[in-house]
Amino acid sequence: MLTRRVIPCLDIEGGRVVKGVNFLGLRDAGDPVELASRYDAEGADELTFLDIRASDQGRDILLDLVERVSRRLFIPFTVGGGLRSIDDMRAVLLAGADKVSIGTAALRDPDLVARAANQFGSQAIVVSLDVRRVDGRFELTTHGGRQATGVEALGFASKVAALGAGELLLNDMDADGTQAGFGCELLRLVADAVPVPVIASGGAGTLQDFVDAAVQGHAAAVLAASVFHFGTLTIHQVKAALRAAGIPVRLPPC
Repeated sequence: MLTRRVIPCLDIEGGRVVKGVNFLGLRDAGDPVELASRYDAEGADELTFLDIRASDQGRDILLDLVERVSRRLFIPFTVGGGLRSIDDMRAVLLAGADKVSIGTAALRDPDLVARAANQFGSQAIVVSLDVRRVDGRFELTTHGGRQATGVEALGFASKVAALGAGELLLNDMDADGTQAGFGCELLRLVADAVPVPVIASGGAGTLQDFVDAAVQGHAAAVLAASVFHFGTLTIHQVKAALRAAGIPVRLPPC
């Protein structure tokens, strides 16, 4: 069995790590370089860096900060936020990222996924899906879940996987920051429908939530922010809980 990954996420605004509920009420969570170094040392399997206002503000990602964070890491590093073109992705990869995450740009131009996969390899392309339940169906959103698109999430997930996405980052926007648990129904629907790994994001609050995402939601990886940034849980505790539930994880060297 493949090991399940535990991934801390750095949501970046103004050069700082921030976190709120449903992307509202943001509060400072620390320096991204310091947190990246800490999570690497604590045994995180990967790190994700999302510039959460880049798309809203129509600006480029903070490349200098990406480079400074990458220098402190010995684990795979995914970077997203405001990436609109092959050139944007190339710049982020040259700054030290191992993977790029695209969301809004993939919605606007799904063929960008195919072009990116052809240019950099599918293993470097993560498509981020920000999903809300609307009238009983799962729909994609943009701008931190605030802007509806009318696009059905499951069909789009299958489409971008077929176009060459190597992974899907599935953000449950109704659960984001609530610490009320991952949306396992949505997770399982998407994970069972696509041939690529699905990363669970949004709602982690307890150790059992991570286990449920892996067992009930069929997630290949679990991503969280608040519980790690504010010391509610540690990466070691999450891995120990997954292992106790019979889920294989990578243990850090002694």
